[in-house]
Amino acid sequence: MPADRPYQFNLAPQTLMQAINPWTWNFDGDQIGLVNIAIGETKHPELERDVLEEVGSYGRQIGHIGEALEVLIDHFAGKEGLTPAERDALAVVKGDLARIRQIKARGVKGKGAGKKK
Repeated sequence: MPADRPYQFNLAPQTLMQAINPWTWNFDGDQIGLVNIAIGETKHPELERDVLEEVGSYGRQIGHIGEALEVLIDHFAGKEGLTPAERDALAVVKGDLARIRQIKARGVKGKGAGKKK
């Protein structure tokens, strides 16, 4: 030990090796690689994971709900007793569902999602 540094000691290791894999570091269940998908807190994450694997993605589940809702809208849309605001709300949902079908059809024909005309 040199005389000009009488109290020298190392706090860090001499060699530091750390594998950095961007696909697995900080994997927290709701994070895949560097893309963070926050699905919120759940009391039973393993149950939610099972539903996603066995039933389908959130988009698929919402799509099924939309299809069922459209059946109900078609059944009740002509019924008496709906206010103009209720009819408008149903028309908006039907318009959204029709637009989704158009986008899906365009994506399948062009073999790419999100292409604009």
